Amino acid sequence: MHRALDPTVDSGSVQAPTRMFSRSIRHQQRAHAVIPGAAHTYAKGDDQYALGLAPVIARGQGCRVWDLDGNEYIEYGAGVRSVTLGHSECRVCQAAQDALWNGTNFARPAAIELEAAETFLDCVPSADMVKFAKNGSDATTAAVKLARAITDKKLVAVCSSQPFFSVDDWFIGTVDMDAGIPPEQAELTVRFPFNDVGALETLLNTRGHDIACVMLEAERDEVPEPGYLAAVRQLCTRHGCLLIVDETIAGFRLAVDGGHGLHDVDADLTTWGKGMANGFSVAALAGKRQFMERGGLTTDEERVFLLSLTHGGETHCLAASIETMKICRDEDVPARLAAAGRRLAAGIDDAAKAEGIFDHFHTQGHPSNLVYVTKDADGQRSQPFRTLFLQESVRRGLIAPNLVVGAAHDDAAIDRTIDLIADILPTYRRALEDGVEHHLVGRPVQPVFRRFN
Repeated sequence: MHRALDPTVDSGSVQAPTRMFSRSIRHQQRAHAVIPGAAHTYAKGDDQYALGLAPVIARGQGCRVWDLDGNEYIEYGAGVRSVTLGHSECRVCQAAQDALWNGTNFARPAAIELEAAETFLDCVPSADMVKFAKNGSDATTAAVKLARAITDKKLVAVCSSQPFFSVDDWFIGTVDMDAGIPPEQAELTVRFPFNDVGALETLLNTRGHDIACVMLEAERDEVPEPGYLAAVRQLCTRHGCLLIVDETIAGFRLAVDGGHGLHDVDADLTTWGKGMANGFSVAALAGKRQFMERGGLTTDEERVFLLSLTHGGETHCLAASIETMKICRDEDVPARLAAAGRRLAAGIDDAAKAEGIFDHFHTQGHPSNLVYVTKDADGQRSQPFRTLFLQESVRRGLIAPNLVVGAAHDDAAIDRTIDLIADILPTYRRALEDGVEHHLVGRPVQPVFRRFN
């Protein structure tokens, strides 16, 4: 049995002052009446945070945010990893504001669309052409459609170790939360594990005659083993399927030209989003001219209805993207992110080792895209222990669904984060000893992809 909910109860730490969340709670109660899930992104749902400790954000600056009750937090993974440079970055905001005064959308292409495309292609030399969209799902679904048209095959092979590629039927039909999607849609998507060349080779040997494309991230939580990505490329070429590398997370974060650039992967198509515009809505499909032209006006082959979005060329978003891409390129933002992530990971892991719980709580992933692992006393991944960490971190002024840094996380913010997490770890250790249920104030967080509430 969990303790009765009282989110303002202090856990006993001198670092965890009593905070009030009454305005956030009232906001959520009203929001549930008019917004399914009370948020427009499932990853931001109340069920992803400890009960009563899911603050609603009023404003942000740099790596800090303030909720409706006036509580201040250091924030990680801002905008579901989309705010790479920090909230309200002045140069990006100014570029967007300047564009707004000239109009946002017209009956004909805006001049800024070409500038945005040329800036992108300067940053991503592997691509010959680019088409902009509004979110990563637009891009990945367009890539799948294009691959099917080019190969005249229908199956899509996606990496099973990487959890999300699209909100559209071809992908969501394969997860537990698949209501409303015809079963035959799910049958068109097959899966393979990351870093297992043999498994992909077996899949392609048996079904390659009908697989249009292989889609994966070049790096997520796992580093690709030497030769793995080159072998994937060779297998795709041998079996006549396109290699699509999803850069929605890695692009402009692991490297300016993404995970495929970092690992020197010869991708046919790449898909982009999140970090392209520092929180503004810009995504992209990019790739080799021979493929991308199928969605254009100069092809002699059957045309593909590739991407056609009313808001795909919004001027203020593209202006924000141009400025963001230039900053990432000219100031080597990925290197700054990696340095901050290494500092953060080292401090947290050292604190966990000092507390004797490193096997149960530690960091994982590329320094620019860190997550943390929460395990129970038996060494198994644990949602209740994740909830305990979220509960105690929010109480201390830390919002950390992950540990993904932005360029605004300076040394002071990183060191403060390490101190706050070090202060949480004794509670985590006690929960390992006497049961996590004695330390939670509510139900555990829930998986996003679940069939029932």
